[in-house]
Amino acid sequence: MKPTYLMDDIQWQQLIQNVADHFNDVTIKRGFQYFKQGKVKEFAMPDADHIAAVVDGNELYEVDLHLSAFAASRCTCPVRTNCKHMIAVLLNYANEQERSVHALVNAHSAGFTRLTTQADTRTTPAFRSNPSPDHKEATRDALRKKASNLPDMPVSEWHDLFDQCIALNHVHTQNSQYVQSALASIYAVKPPLSPGMQQLYGLHAHLRVLEKLVPQAPMTGYPTHTYMGYYTQIAADELKEAIERDFERPLELTDEPMHEARMAETLAYLREKMLIESRNGTYFSDAYYQFWLYWVYPTRQDPSIYTEELQHLLAAEEERSATLARLPWMLAQSWMYVYQAQDHKAWELLEEAERAFPLKISSSQLLLFLHALRQAADWVRLKDGLRHIGPLLHSHRDDHLQDYMHDWELVLQHLPDAEQDMWDTLMGMLPFAGGMYEEALLAHEKWRQWIDYQLSIRSEPLSFRVSVLQPIEKNAPELLLPFYHQAVERYVLEKNRSSYKAAVKLLKRLFKLYKKMKQETRWELFFTTFTSRHSRLRALQEELRKGKLLS
Repeated sequence: MKPTYLMDDIQWQQLIQNVADHFNDVTIKRGFQYFKQGKVKEFAMPDADHIAAVVDGNELYEVDLHLSAFAASRCTCPVRTNCKHMIAVLLNYANEQERSVHALVNAHSAGFTRLTTQADTRTTPAFRSNPSPDHKEATRDALRKKASNLPDMPVSEWHDLFDQCIALNHVHTQNSQYVQSALASIYAVKPPLSPGMQQLYGLHAHLRVLEKLVPQAPMTGYPTHTYMGYYTQIAADELKEAIERDFERPLELTDEPMHEARMAETLAYLREKMLIESRNGTYFSDAYYQFWLYWVYPTRQDPSIYTEELQHLLAAEEERSATLARLPWMLAQSWMYVYQAQDHKAWELLEEAERAFPLKISSSQLLLFLHALRQAADWVRLKDGLRHIGPLLHSHRDDHLQDYMHDWELVLQHLPDAEQDMWDTLMGMLPFAGGMYEEALLAHEKWRQWIDYQLSIRSEPLSFRVSVLQPIEKNAPELLLPFYHQAVERYVLEKNRSSYKAAVKLLKRLFKLYKKMKQETRWELFFTTFTSRHSRLRALQEELRKGKLLS
């Protein structure tokens, strides 16, 4: 059952940190055994911060957990606090939230080993490499104190603070554990923030850690490819998904005077990173587009913001020259033209980018253009966008083509007369969009066109599920005749037992079709001619008798 209260990534990282702070490894391992044995008998959340549970230990113990005031949590067992029963309940909570149980079990390896300022790392002697809990808490407080003025600090200072946390962790191998450790450090110093500022904090935490993983080595035209290890790539992709989740929640606007400044700085940061992005991926480019799509466009209808952004992008060519990543630079300009409803300029620039960088534009980026038009609910513009973007989707996965097709169906709901435009576009996208074209023909009951297409690509009738062919057999059975006849002749020409068996299967279908159409005479004429023509093929004759087509 889906939990009533869902925790976000910040709350999850804080929970990992609390487990690392309040429980030793032995207690965690014992609690894990309790969890695996199903000893959490009752579990309830009266509110988002409070867990009430019953755990079966030597007897039934009541656990009362307060997630934002962890020290106030209690258990009725003799230990009273920080016990294995609490761990079992927390693991049950993580499991219900569909979070990694093992992340909590391994909280000590993911959390702080120590938090110090940059000055501490230069002066702390070797014997303090394992600081006492008191020293650990004191250094953490120092960073929290620095973060207390975070809403008034520019984003660049946020990143400096994040870097202090990241650099002082003991996990240095750039993998998922490194990401978890880095985020735990950053979230541990987060001060109380307004909802909107907290969203920005979470986004920048993800972006700053991502920046540590994704190499950026720009050169003329487009940055060169730089190597990313397998586990680093996995960690970066996980962070990309976390950033996408950040944007799923609409930005909560506040009256804070510095909120607007932090938004502008966020945009400048994303633009900066996008314009030097290497070929390793589209991490910062996608974040840049999503920032506009989900957080800027719904809240800022003033067109001047798009004009200003276009000016920033145009100025970047002169400012950066050799270090400019031209493909994301061109795509970003196209994006701004779409937002200014100058679609002809957007499509011209997009097609120019495709010619300059063939097969380099990701399908997700192309579909975001359509998302922007769909968001504007301008169906004529969306139709035009589909016509221009469709041919650029070559060599992309079928699931993206399905998303593309969904937008066409949406257009047809509002503009029924656009159907011919859809067919013309889809035919222009052949052969790479063949599967999507076939499905569209079936969905729109274009039986003849579907059969003609199958004949042209020499499809095998036996490769289709019965459910695919049934509607045609019901509504236009005569169309299946050439499809089956052509395949039967191909099978016979292969002259092997397996192909003869396939031919017999289709002949039996043909017999049923002619009978259904009440054209048994035509069947008899065809079958007599067929058996006479192939009378020397003994194996075929045997299969016809086995199939009871010959006596």
